[in-house]
Amino acid sequence: MAVSRDPRVEFYPLRPRVLAVRTAERLTPGLVRVVLGGPDLDGFRTDNFADHVKLFFPDEATGELRMPRLTEDGRADFRDPRLVFRDYTVRRYDPGAGELTIDMVAHEHGPGGRWAVRARPGDRIGVLGPRGTHHMDVGFDYFLIGADETALPAAARWLEELPRTATVLAFLEVADSGEELKLDTPDDTALTWLHRGGAAPGTTDLLERAIRGARLPEGRGFAWCAGEATTLKPIRRHLKERGFERRTGFDVDGYWRRGTSNHDHHADEED
Repeated sequence: MAVSRDPRVEFYPLRPRVLAVRTAERLTPGLVRVVLGGPDLDGFRTDNFADHVKLFFPDEATGELRMPRLTEDGRADFRDPRLVFRDYTVRRYDPGAGELTIDMVAHEHGPGGRWAVRARPGDRIGVLGPRGTHHMDVGFDYFLIGADETALPAAARWLEELPRTATVLAFLEVADSGEELKLDTPDDTALTWLHRGGAAPGTTDLLERAIRGARLPEGRGFAWCAGEATTLKPIRRHLKERGFERRTGFDVDGYWRRGTSNHDHHADEED
C-alpha cells in the first residue's frame, strides 16, 4: 500500500470489480450516462470530484473480459497486453442504491467510446479504483473551472458538491449547443459554454482565451482545469503568472492527449 507524503492525499486499497450495466442513456448526442451495479460494488469509496477509476472493457472480437491481477503489495499489474482499459471520472456513487454512475464520451475512435455507444443493461465491465483521493480545501474566496467534455463529468460533480455559497467562474468547452447540460451549480456561478463548431477536440485555444480574459473576483482563488494535455500547457503557465500557487492554488490535469492511448495524466504534472 502506497503512503502519501501529502496529508491531503489518502490512498484506498485496490480491488478489482466486475459490474453490470443497469441503465445506459444519451444525455447529449456525444455523452452517454452509464449506471453500474452488482455485489462487487460493496465497499466502493469516492470522496472527491476528480476521483477516477479504470474501466476494463471486453475484447471486441471475443467478448472476453480480463482484469489485472494484484501484486502482493496491493498494486495492480497492467503488463498483460490483452487488458483493454481507459480512465474515467466517477460521476456519482449512491451506496444506498448500490449504483456507480459514469458519464462517457461516445465515439468510434477507441474501445471506451465504442463500448459506450453500444452499452445495454446486463453488459459486464471491469472497474478498478479509485486508488485514492485528494481531500480539498474549500475555504477559498472563489473557484475558477475550465474543462473540455472529457472533464465535464468531474466539473459537473464539483459544481454539485461545492458549498451553495461558493463563488464560481466556469468555462466548459463542448462541440456545440447540443452538448450543453443543465447543471446544478452554486447560486453565485458564472457559467460560460464554449463551442468548437467544426474544430476537432483538442485543437482549439478556446479555454486558454477564456481564462486569460476572465475578470477574477477579489481574494484567494483556486483554479482547476482539465482536458487535452497540450492545450492546457499555456493555461498552466498563465495561472502561475497570475499568482495562483502550484498545488495549493491550482490544479491543471491533462485527461487525454491527442494521438496517445491510455495517456497517464500524472505525467503532465509540472513543478
